[in-house]
Amino acid sequence: MTAAVVTGLGVAAPNGLGTQAFWKATLAGQSALAPLTRFDPAPYPSVLAGEIKTFVAEEHISSRLMPQTDHMTRLALAAADWAIGDAGADLRHLPEYGMGVVTAASGGAVEFGQRELENLWSRGKEYVSAYQSFAWFYAVNTGQISIRHKMRGPSGVLLTEQAGGIDAIGHARRHIRKGTPLVLSGGVDSALCPWGWVPQLTTARMSTVADPDRAYLPFSADASGYVVGEGGAVVVLEDAASARERGAPHIYGEVAGYAATLDPAPAAGRPPGLRRAAENAIADAGLTPQDIDVVFADAAGVPELDQAEAAAVTGLFGRRAVPVTAPKTMTGRLLAGGAALDVATALLALREGVIPPTVNVRTPAPAYGLDLVVDQPRDSNLRSALVLARGFGGFNAALVLRRCDH
Repeated sequence: MTAAVVTGLGVAAPNGLGTQAFWKATLAGQSALAPLTRFDPAPYPSVLAGEIKTFVAEEHISSRLMPQTDHMTRLALAAADWAIGDAGADLRHLPEYGMGVVTAASGGAVEFGQRELENLWSRGKEYVSAYQSFAWFYAVNTGQISIRHKMRGPSGVLLTEQAGGIDAIGHARRHIRKGTPLVLSGGVDSALCPWGWVPQLTTARMSTVADPDRAYLPFSADASGYVVGEGGAVVVLEDAASARERGAPHIYGEVAGYAATLDPAPAAGRPPGLRRAAENAIADAGLTPQDIDVVFADAAGVPELDQAEAAAVTGLFGRRAVPVTAPKTMTGRLLAGGAALDVATALLALREGVIPPTVNVRTPAPAYGLDLVVDQPRDSNLRSALVLARGFGGFNAALVLRRCDH
């Protein structure tokens, strides 16, 4: 079976633009959670977010593209550029139909859509941009990346909310195995506007705590929900043999196993599907639970969801049998970008032999039985990592990453 490896990373995160800045901030435990500034959150019960405040779109996006793109898509285009550059791939020498793009999305470019609706109702239809016809669309990141880089091969978009980044990468691996030499994949999202805020409030899962250090505390007795963030990651996937043949400067790791499940209907009497997704992904990689060296948790920060995830992890590995981490406590949950950022973080952890911390969780709840990495990074000889994600609506996804030793 063809091995799909990651040769390039492009990260746009609240605590760091670019892979190096993000990784440095993550190991230092630097959180970007703070009072929201993109709009006035005072009328709403949740007021914190993980915002990307240092991104200057004009430095990355042409003046022609600016009117037809949302903040989300601009971040995605920049992350894709960084991933391609990191991979050292000269796309001019690759066939256009031999390159694909698969990304994840949640609700599309809602900030763009909100602005145009405001124009419609306050000024009239003549003031609605013609770009509204596609700029809001959930497939817009895939479309704009493929157009920008002339990637005409197999492409798509996965809509499974927070699980989407893993699902997209799993789907991209299928294209690699079917013979597509290179696929860009991952997820970048942003919904920090009232139109994007209100639907998330209806889930009753967002934290209403105003202290950034106490608002998002997964696996803690003080957990009260999560904080929303923006951003994500784009990765370059290639066939391992082709990557080595062209002399790729980095091979961060292999996408060794993938699986997805859907939770049963409430009151169905059947357990959630997260453990089954993890078991299937590990089996798909040809490994056993004992081979997994670290788990990057979904970490909902909602007590009943934390309990369900902890039960899945301890049921599969045993109590305190494997290190667990949730570095997303520094960025917030990034919707369709969250799992992709966790994948990038896990790949960096494999390369550097260090597990990043879960910040602000001073004392993990003992009842969960997790060996949660808190406060400081933990050095470890990492060979494989399991990344877990759950999307609103019952989506579960699991990805196994394996270190590639040259």
